[in-house]
Amino acid sequence: MNFTKSILYTFLLSLLSFTGFSQGFLKAGGKKIVNEKGENVLLRGIGLGGWMLQEGYMLKINKESQQYRIRERIEELMGPKQTQQFYDAWLANHTRKIDVDSMKSWGFNSIRLPMHYNLYTLPVDQEPVAGQNTWLEKGFALTDSLLAWCKANKMYLILDLHAAPGGQGNDVNIADRDPSKPYLWDSEANQQKTIALWKKLAERYKNEAYIGAYDILNEPNYGFENPNEDKNGTKEKTNAPLRKLMVEITKAIREVDQKHIIIIEGNGWGNNYNGIFPLWDKNMVLSYHKYWNYNDQNSIAHILKARDEQNAPVWLGETGENSNVWFTDAIRLLEKNNIGWSWWPLKKIGSNNPMEIKSNPNYDALVRYMNNGGNKPKDSNVYSGLMELAIYSKLENTIIHRDVIDAMIRQPFSNETRPFKASVIKDKSIVYAVDYDLGKNGFAYFDTDTADYHVSTGKRSAGNRGRIYRNDGVDIAKDSIRYEKYYVNHIENGEWLQYTVNVAQRGTYTLKLNTAADNADGKITILIDGKEVAKAVAVPDTGNAKKFMPFEIKNIALKAGRQKIKVLAATGGYNFSYIQFVK
Repeated sequence: MNFTKSILYTFLLSLLSFTGFSQGFLKAGGKKIVNEKGENVLLRGIGLGGWMLQEGYMLKINKESQQYRIRERIEELMGPKQTQQFYDAWLANHTRKIDVDSMKSWGFNSIRLPMHYNLYTLPVDQEPVAGQNTWLEKGFALTDSLLAWCKANKMYLILDLHAAPGGQGNDVNIADRDPSKPYLWDSEANQQKTIALWKKLAERYKNEAYIGAYDILNEPNYGFENPNEDKNGTKEKTNAPLRKLMVEITKAIREVDQKHIIIIEGNGWGNNYNGIFPLWDKNMVLSYHKYWNYNDQNSIAHILKARDEQNAPVWLGETGENSNVWFTDAIRLLEKNNIGWSWWPLKKIGSNNPMEIKSNPNYDALVRYMNNGGNKPKDSNVYSGLMELAIYSKLENTIIHRDVIDAMIRQPFSNETRPFKASVIKDKSIVYAVDYDLGKNGFAYFDTDTADYHVSTGKRSAGNRGRIYRNDGVDIAKDSIRYEKYYVNHIENGEWLQYTVNVAQRGTYTLKLNTAADNADGKITILIDGKEVAKAVAVPDTGNAKKFMPFEIKNIALKAGRQKIKVLAATGGYNFSYIQFVK
């Protein structure tokens, strides 16, 4: 509760300069997004990836990982009735009012909804009458509920057509594309259905001020001029079909809705605007997407140039899938340049997002089968694993990664460190190595490998190589012997971890450090409130990097009350599990 209150307090302070609550319809005011009072609105949001549209990687499925193929393969294992039950449960559980309430309390002021068209209308090849549109209540009802929760929290909802009829690119997972059927780009029927869907949405929500904008086509990635050598359109020079479709969608929206912002995205996953300009509407925002590159001014120079030339606001519609260091640096860069943002995603199976959906043994077996083949799992086990996964997608059953939230909301604007867990030190108290302080690299901890910049460097790096428990640069592994225990590994020279503790009673303590090493090279230095109290103490060789044994550092004087203990790797090469304080 204290953590939530502190995050909310930080957010409220930021509202003094950037208004985040609804004051009527949002609109483009020159290079800014403003409310009806003309006040600057900086959108801080998250996309609900994985809810209406499951991308396989979010489910740990990496073979035939478009949603339609995942569903077909599940049906082959347990039949259509039980498959429908799973998808109904998934849609009901994944995103609820408690999720929106929590996002608001953490400090976010907007949500991007990635929509799958097939929840709103039939595919063109399933229409009873060719050229007509059958409207499905399911998608609209889900959107209505989400909008009501946003309104209750005074948050903006941005509608994003993530999966368009036929699919808008060659990255087939993004839009759940079936390559055996006509593309959006080579099918007039698919294009007309896309246009009609946006007109239908605009008719329904034209008077809703908490609908922040219409993001009309997510991440087009198609090579119109040279599809063989430029299949994702990153080198496209004209983008004529993309511009034409976006102009037609805008025209259809404006026939019924004059008020809402229309957000457009370039080709090449949102970033290639060649041939798109000049803009054709006065109330437009330029979106771009940013992944795995440096967080420097040069990384956003192209979109700032477009903002200046078109005199239109810019919004970072999608980013994430990296470390806390990357998140903090990116948000600081964006907000310095008055660019609002929407992170990706809120939750999935994986730790680098605010919520982690837990897996289960039956689901793990299904994933192994879907990825690698082998023995077919029993239909009852498949059903049990999937329904349990749907239950685990509820917020109260997820792992909430408050280090990720802190990195996004507080750390971009503060060097202060805070305890990860409350640690009251009494005789024989234990502080686990992985529970080092919340804060920036260089302030709460120091690690030499902190984020993935492979788009800029051409080389992937891991941050936390274990991709578990926390999302900083610190490498963490799961203890194979002790259930739900973790330790820090891959410790390199000069790296350190800081722990803010509250000592109950002043005195002289022995520190028992639980470590493992298959060499005798490691050395640890201890600092308390910046003062060195033990220097380069040798870490014992336990004969195996997973065989942990405690060793003692004696005669450490601790005052009563709060203090910061730093464990520094004078020489690395060991693994670190916990410190025990013995008075």
